[in-house]
Amino acid sequence: MIDHVSITVPDLALAACFYDAAMAALGVPAVGHDEAALRYGERCDAAHPRRSYLTIRPGPAPGSAEGRHWCFKAADRAAVERFWRAGLAAGGADDGAPGLRPHYHPHYYAAFLRDPAGNRIEAVCHEAPA
Repeated sequence: MIDHVSITVPDLALAACFYDAAMAALGVPAVGHDEAALRYGERCDAAHPRRSYLTIRPGPAPGSAEGRHWCFKAADRAAVERFWRAGLAAGGADDGAPGLRPHYHPHYYAAFLRDPAGNRIEAVCHEAPA
């Protein structure tokens, strides 16, 4: 459903450390860094309509809209755990350790982090364990 999304942060260098680690843990490549933005994933085109793309741009820190967050798909539960550990090691804050959230469905396995600017991000695996 999401084609692309942009997140703003006040410090791109600090965000780069965090997002490089968190996205790498999910297998999402960093595809460009400059003074205008950090870029991850692959842009959609006519031949690849299912791709997704994330841009981190300079801007104000997020407001206090607690319900707002961005969730990224993880290939398996181990990737959710790698995402959470990598994000913490790169300056993020714990906002929900890896685990089941059965109130969504029996196999919803997710972890939540706050990036260094306070943006809330999540990684989720929907599949039952192997």
